[in-house]
Amino acid sequence: MIAVSNVSLQFGDRKLFEDVNIQFNPGHCYGLIGANGAGKSTFLKILSGELEPQTGNVIMNKDERLAILKQNHFEFEESIVLDTVIMGHKRLYDIMMEKNAIYMKEDFSDEDGMRAAELEGEFGELNGWEAESEAAILLQGLGLPDEFHQAKMAELSGSDKVKVLLAQALFGKPDVLLLDEPTNHLDLQAIRWLEEFLINFSNTVIVVSHDRHFINKVCTQIADLDFSKIQLYPGNYDFWYESSQLALKMSQDQNKKKEEKIKELQAFVARFSANASKSKQATSRKKTLEKIELDDIKPSSRRYPFINFSIGREIGNDVLSVQDVSKSQDGKQLIKDATFTIDKEDKVILLGNPLAKTALLEILAEVDQPDTGSIKWGVTTTRSYFPLDNSEFFEGSEKSLVEWLRQYSPDDQTETFLRGFLGRMLFSGEEVNKEPSVLSGGEKVRCMLSKMMLTHANVLLLDEPMNHLDLESIQALNNGLTAYKGAMLFTSHDQQFIQTVANRIIEIHDDGTIFDKSMPYDEYLDWKEQQRKK
Repeated sequence: MIAVSNVSLQFGDRKLFEDVNIQFNPGHCYGLIGANGAGKSTFLKILSGELEPQTGNVIMNKDERLAILKQNHFEFEESIVLDTVIMGHKRLYDIMMEKNAIYMKEDFSDEDGMRAAELEGEFGELNGWEAESEAAILLQGLGLPDEFHQAKMAELSGSDKVKVLLAQALFGKPDVLLLDEPTNHLDLQAIRWLEEFLINFSNTVIVVSHDRHFINKVCTQIADLDFSKIQLYPGNYDFWYESSQLALKMSQDQNKKKEEKIKELQAFVARFSANASKSKQATSRKKTLEKIELDDIKPSSRRYPFINFSIGREIGNDVLSVQDVSKSQDGKQLIKDATFTIDKEDKVILLGNPLAKTALLEILAEVDQPDTGSIKWGVTTTRSYFPLDNSEFFEGSEKSLVEWLRQYSPDDQTETFLRGFLGRMLFSGEEVNKEPSVLSGGEKVRCMLSKMMLTHANVLLLDEPMNHLDLESIQALNNGLTAYKGAMLFTSHDQQFIQTVANRIIEIHDDGTIFDKSMPYDEYLDWKEQQRKK
């Protein structure tokens, strides 16, 4: 258990937290959500003791241990991988180092023997004899094989270092576990393993993540950071989002009778409870939902951009033909003899080598040429492209956002129209007079999406469109692309986005060849798992 009492924190004139009172209990995984800049990571630092609040305090039992996922990937460069994991339990690691130092003494005294006996006793109580095997099991589960366990951290790749630091946080079954974006840089297999680990973890977990599938899978409670307060809601992110939207709709509907609203809310809660899966985490969530009071369901103050991709021209049957396309970069074959066609109903997720995926989208967007082969777009197609790197669209621009957007409008739209359009994308008031070059990463993505929507294209090419977005914008983009009536080829690391949009898989292998199959993403994952076990 960990609790905060009357916690407040302010930076300059910006108030992050004001008199926050909340308790996180064992047996629950809490998803801490909030808009970008709301203070989620800062709150985790307060819980861990890394940052002191200006008022209030954090309460934990003195015999309980807290672990946090470290963010400095270069902190342990000279340490052995297995030792780095065990360092997650500081007291256990300190005992190991002290008793090893005693046993290495040449002038071993009676006092040394007594001290060593004390340390051996505490070492056994802390399950020290199983420490190395537990550390190895965690590393193997996350996909780091035995041959790396005795290597120095400096020898590992960046993604493997992340796995070691995650294993460090999980090691020794901490009483309270704080995880800030734990799925970043993890491959799909490692994420699935982590999900199952947390589902079966019986202590307290507090997690910050932009991965909605991950939050939905592991969280039993949502801790919503808004207006400098934190409010707890039962269920996972989908339940919080849909219930808050339903409550907002009902609060705006003044004509609906109270009895009708209650029945609709009760049916909503029952549906979510009935859909709980068989995992321990979902069972716990189901019990929580069954106990929910209708007053617990409140409208959210969150603002969501309005994302709606309409098509200006009906798309024909002939969309795209790719014939024997190959592409190399710096002597490495990225794409080899790729041949496929795209139909008007296709929503294609590109998987595999990141460089190859971007190279293929650049070729399809005609901003680059293949080394060999050809592409042919249908005469009825109109395309819009979201590049992985959008910096060239904003560099050196001294225009206002209104003037920036006007240059991409197919018609000479009025300033009132463009201001209204930007307002729906959360640029309100004087924000529309900003220079594009000073925008944040998330703001630039919203501008690029605005540019694309104005084209009314019937084919979208999207390279990681959810990078830099907060959960609200991710949800809005997911909804907008789910409803899109045109064809689409896209890349993404957002599993829920892929699951809800894609109906076809094109995977680019390391040798540049492709796997192409019309199938839902979940079916593809099951197929991949079967292939891995063979």
